[in-house]
Amino acid sequence: MSVPKVMVCVTRQKTCERLIRIGKKLTNGVGQMTVVHVTKAGDNVLGNPDEGEALEYLFQVSKKAGAEMTVLRSDNILNTLLDYAKKNKITEIVMGESPEPGSKNSLIHNMEQMLPGVKFNVIPN
Repeated sequence: MSVPKVMVCVTRQKTCERLIRIGKKLTNGVGQMTVVHVTKAGDNVLGNPDEGEALEYLFQVSKKAGAEMTVLRSDNILNTLLDYAKKNKITEIVMGESPEPGSKNSLIHNMEQMLPGVKFNVIPN
């Protein structure tokens, strides 16, 4: 059986801690987990104290869970996450539920279409 490689997608909210915890469980203590946040190229994360604090908090939670957290800058969130998942041979992805679940335009739906071999764990808010 192959070792799980789990990618947890987070936003700048402390509530994403639950996604990291679920990702940790999915590794079964043997897999690898990486936590990924994509910020738009022009966003000034440090200019917003709440968002900066939330990201710092998620960095700490990731570290405690034994994961590295990567922040990527891009205006195309979908392609950035797809590229990251492919390059890192991700086997499972953990994401929070989209604001419009089931929408054919949702990020999750598009990722599922483009990464057919990857298991998706979509966690309700």
